[in-house]
Amino acid sequence: MNGPRAALLPGGRLHLQHGPIDLVIGARGPASEVEAAYAQATARFETVLGALVEELPLLRQPLGTTRPLPRGTVARRMVEAVWPHRAVFITPMAAVAGAVADEILAALVRGRTLAKGYVNNGGDIALHLAAGEHFRAGIVPDESVPVPAGFATIDAASPVRGIATSGWRGRSLSRGIADSATVLAANAAMADAAATMVANAVDADHPAVQRLPARDVRDDSDLGDIPVTVAVGSLPPEAIARALGAGAGEARRLRAAGLIEGAALSLAGVWRLEGGDASLLREAG
Repeated sequence: MNGPRAALLPGGRLHLQHGPIDLVIGARGPASEVEAAYAQATARFETVLGALVEELPLLRQPLGTTRPLPRGTVARRMVEAVWPHRAVFITPMAAVAGAVADEILAALVRGRTLAKGYVNNGGDIALHLAAGEHFRAGIVPDESVPVPAGFATIDAASPVRGIATSGWRGRSLSRGIADSATVLAANAAMADAAATMVANAVDADHPAVQRLPARDVRDDSDLGDIPVTVAVGSLPPEAIARALGAGAGEARRLRAAGLIEGAALSLAGVWRLEGGDASLLREAG
């Protein structure tokens, strides 16, 4: 495996890549502050993947009654985010992308004066917003069609500092049939774990839904023999409504528990918005 790589992108963004971790980072503020922030983020990124690999056996284990105690700070963020969901099958890997984004954002802003900063880890985004600032993120239900079908606009006054999306069409495996489940939460790791939960809840027992054991789809999956969705054909409107209703119910439960601020679910072109901050989520057009 090649080592960590860093490069500046058009628009003054920073690209950090190492193995499967691929980050796009942006910051706005005085030029000297942005330069220093990027240097801090790059330095912290150097050891992120190596530390995670060292603890993978622990991080791929489903949670039980005893809380895991990993050594690394990213791994601890992962456990913190998934621990509230331990009543069902979940491993800390459900929050890995968001936890990495949170960790690098913390390094980016530490001691710096920035108006805005973000770390985008494949669509799981950690945010820094000074007073009066806002961030607008596109929601893409199908990565093969990289055109936003909706948008989330986060104001600095909002408690939201993390955005994550899960679904069977995304880069992670899903037990549900949501094209996308976008969640807003206090940080990216919390949003990542909750998006997994909500996306899994959008489900239907229907012949149009095809599943395979996770290990047959990806041999290193932490889901083992659990069936995951590999295709969703044409569904009748009532099945779509029931599936979205189940996902919306899970989103309401998580919001009542203080774990998320809002969610936007999509399936077969149908959208469902839930949560007190669901007004932050807008369909395109």
